[in-house]
Amino acid sequence: MVALIAEDDVSDVPMDDANDPSGPGYVAGFEAIITDPNQMLIIAEREGKPIGTLQITFLPGIARKGMWRGLIESVHIIPPERNKGHGGRMIQWAVEQCRDRGCGMVQLTSNKKRVDAHRFYQRLGFDQSHEGFKLFL
Repeated sequence: MVALIAEDDVSDVPMDDANDPSGPGYVAGFEAIITDPNQMLIIAEREGKPIGTLQITFLPGIARKGMWRGLIESVHIIPPERNKGHGGRMIQWAVEQCRDRGCGMVQLTSNKKRVDAHRFYQRLGFDQSHEGFKLFL
C-alpha cells in the first residue's frame, strides 16, 4: 500500500517512502485504522495481487439532523490496471459501504493537479460543491 501511495504522489515534496513501508509511522497508522470501528482500509486484488487501495472513514455529525458522512481517501490504482473499470467498482463498493452504515452523504477530496481523477469522480455522480483547505502541521 505504501509503495502504491508513494508512486502515485503528486505533491511538490514527496510525503511517503516506498522503501520503508514498515516504518513506525505506517505501523502506528495501520494499527489505529484497524482498531477503529469507523475506519475501513481496503486493498483491491486481481488474481491474488494487490492492484488498488482506498480508505473509508465514517464521520458522525450534528448538521443535517445528525447525518453521518462517509469520507473516501487514498484512492489509488496501480498504473497497469488503470482505465479498466477497477476504480469505478472500488468507489461504487465504498459508496455501498457508506449507505449500509447509514451515511447520508459520501465525500472525498482530490488534489487539484488530478484533473483526470476529477472527471472520473464526476462521471460517478460526485459534485464539486465545495472548495477544500488543508493546513499541514
